[in-house]
Amino acid sequence: MTDSTVAEVLAELAALEDPRSRAVNEKHGDDHGVNLGKLRALAKRMKTQHELAVELWATGDTAARLVSLLICRPKLFERVELDTMLRAARTPKVHDWLVAYVVKRSPHVEELRVAWFSDSDPIVASAGWALTTDRVAKAPDGLDLGGLLDVIEGEMKDAPERLQWAMNQCLAQIGIENPGYRGRAVDIGERLGVLKDYPTPANCTSPYAPVWIAEMVARKAV
Repeated sequence: MTDSTVAEVLAELAALEDPRSRAVNEKHGDDHGVNLGKLRALAKRMKTQHELAVELWATGDTAARLVSLLICRPKLFERVELDTMLRAARTPKVHDWLVAYVVKRSPHVEELRVAWFSDSDPIVASAGWALTTDRVAKAPDGLDLGGLLDVIEGEMKDAPERLQWAMNQCLAQIGIENPGYRGRAVDIGERLGVLKDYPTPANCTSPYAPVWIAEMVARKAV
């Protein structure tokens, strides 16, 4: 499937609409009814089509935007374009995929991380924290890990949900990757108790930072 049109993609997505998938997606704040496995298969058949990706994003349709993020060329977006896109990405999956699949592969990633980190919009700020967590894991040189823990300690408890989640991920990653900060990270997690009672399936790791840190450190030791 190459050289598609917006109308053709929207028609395919409409054909994939499923009430059960919509019910599941809506529980997570996403307003579309397409199974994500089938959506990914559609994007895979389409291959990379950057101009079409831009047009699909412009529709504002959530499923179309998810496809667009899978068929675009991340390096072709200007910094201001990515900033505008993030501020328009109000559903969780679009926001997450934009950060994970596009922004992280952009030459503007560090500029955007810094710009978004302290943004007054908590949704935008959560993207800055997500990118910071990625740096903690992959390229921590130059990051003030102690300063990050100071901010987490002072602000995470009362942060809005998505920002709190992103801060908690950063807290756990600092503890996992840095033995020198591990004790403090665990202590902060225990005192704040963020996500301590989060329902977690038996085969999954709890997002509660002290448990998460202990589990991942144990895995690394094996």
